[in-house]
Amino acid sequence: MSNENRGFRGMDPEKQRAIASKGGKAAHAQGKAHEFTSEQAKIAGRKGGLSVSKDKKHMSEIGKRGGKEKEKKG
Repeated sequence: MSNENRGFRGMDPEKQRAIASKGGKAAHAQGKAHEFTSEQAKIAGRKGGLSVSKDKKHMSEIGKRGGKEKEKKG
C-alpha cells in the first residue's frame, strides 16, 4: 500500500466530509472555532491570492495537470 492511500487521505470522500463536519461542529460547540467576518474573509482571500500568484509558472503547471485529469475522467 502506498503512503498516499493511507489514513484520512485514503478514505472515501464522503467519510472524510463526515469526520471533518464533526470536528467543525465540536470546535464551534466548545467556542474554539473562529468565525470570520466578511471583511476578514476578504482580507484572507486577498492574501492567499497574492501568495499563490507569486509563482505563476508553478500555478500554470498545476492548472495544466488539473485540466488533463479532468479530460481523463470526463
